[in-house]
Amino acid sequence: MKPYALIINGRRVETEHHLEVRNPADGSVVGLMPVATEAALNAAVAAASAAFSDWAAMPDAERQALCNKVADIIEAHSEELAQLLTLEQGKPLGGLGSRFELGGAVAWTRATAGLSLPVEVLQDTPEGRVELHRKPIGVVGSITPWNWPVMIACWHLIPALRAGNTVVNKPSSLTPLSTIRMVELMNQVLPPGVMNVVTGAGGLGGSLAAHPGVSKVVFTGSTPVGKKVMEAAAGTLKRLTLELGGNDAGIVLPGTDPAAIAEGLFWGAFINNGQTCAALKRLYVHESVHDAVCDALVAYASNIPVGDGRLETSVLGPVQNENQLNLVRELVEDAKANGGKVLLGGNPGNGPGYFYPITLVSNVDNGVRLVDEEQFGPALPIIKYSSVDEVIARANASPFGLGGSVWSSDIEAAKAVAKRLECGSVWINKHGAIQPNAPFGGVKQSGIGVEFGVDGLKEFTTIQTLLV
Repeated sequence: MKPYALIINGRRVETEHHLEVRNPADGSVVGLMPVATEAALNAAVAAASAAFSDWAAMPDAERQALCNKVADIIEAHSEELAQLLTLEQGKPLGGLGSRFELGGAVAWTRATAGLSLPVEVLQDTPEGRVELHRKPIGVVGSITPWNWPVMIACWHLIPALRAGNTVVNKPSSLTPLSTIRMVELMNQVLPPGVMNVVTGAGGLGGSLAAHPGVSKVVFTGSTPVGKKVMEAAAGTLKRLTLELGGNDAGIVLPGTDPAAIAEGLFWGAFINNGQTCAALKRLYVHESVHDAVCDALVAYASNIPVGDGRLETSVLGPVQNENQLNLVRELVEDAKANGGKVLLGGNPGNGPGYFYPITLVSNVDNGVRLVDEEQFGPALPIIKYSSVDEVIARANASPFGLGGSVWSSDIEAAKAVAKRLECGSVWINKHGAIQPNAPFGGVKQSGIGVEFGVDGLKEFTTIQTLLV
């Protein structure tokens, strides 16, 4: 079985210890993750620190060109990376799976490479000139999750590099291999030390967040872990971008055609098997169309094949890990015990693999765990409502505020409801359709800061005001 290595200062660094990385579809070992020591982490931060001055001072056009070369090399190896991603994450190769993720990673890398932050002139009068300059921060610590490991890594790494920072990335120990390989490829075109990757078991992310040589931390993951990252970073007052959990609500308004929205609702909820922070996780449907929407969703979902991601026939794969599988099972069983009606699924097998069927549950409401908690899996509660004011209050009655959606044939009515939702992004007649030119981030306990576009790029800079 292939042992992987850390990538520090442009070179492979072997480790004494490794951990097995397993395929969630069948439990087979797909590779051995290197376990970094504190000394290895220190070496990675030192390499990034040493590379920072030259990288930050590089002419902007040259840095932009190198970021485009990163996109080129990821694209050239996209099938290799997609195959590895499916092995460790479980998502299918086709459809909205691993090849889709690699396509998104390349697209985001190119879009971010094309961004710039020119000097802003705030005043130019006889009394004086005021310029606003944006400068790179230093070493960025990036901590990435297991659900979209390659694409989210690009969301972290490329804007950091584009702005003139150097990076130490720590991927999830559940899906580290595709990220290690991607960083190895990136180092074929980047100067040594600019992009480093370290991997390990629990505690390494906290050490990276607390490291005195790291000036900013960007983290994507759950809210509880995000709080720990924030606490670890507080000792040196690091700048933070946190994209945390969501329990996104969707609202179907009266008069909406169920058949017209069923496909969009399904993929809003079940893309990546529901393992997406900005997936639709609570669906509120007006009583006048509730039953018809349920029927349309059951009809659509019943035709979606779930299986091993290596099979081209699979449209959805397994849940990525046992803990997540157990949480989904627990929340669905709790809903059933509290009167929930299972319209589809809800009856997982005994393996092999962490498979859970596409599950739709009606006759539930706020106060049931499946509605209140982020299940992060292939289960969707469908909640009936009577009045718009009432459903907005119920949708907003959550500590999370990442995304939301409104579904209606009346766009102006949908926009009026959307503006009353307490979340960072709202979609009309779709859900979760992020794009590289639209800022993305949460409110409340769904995070701090934004990603994507010029606003996301600014997160990796500090401001210097020059008064002449």
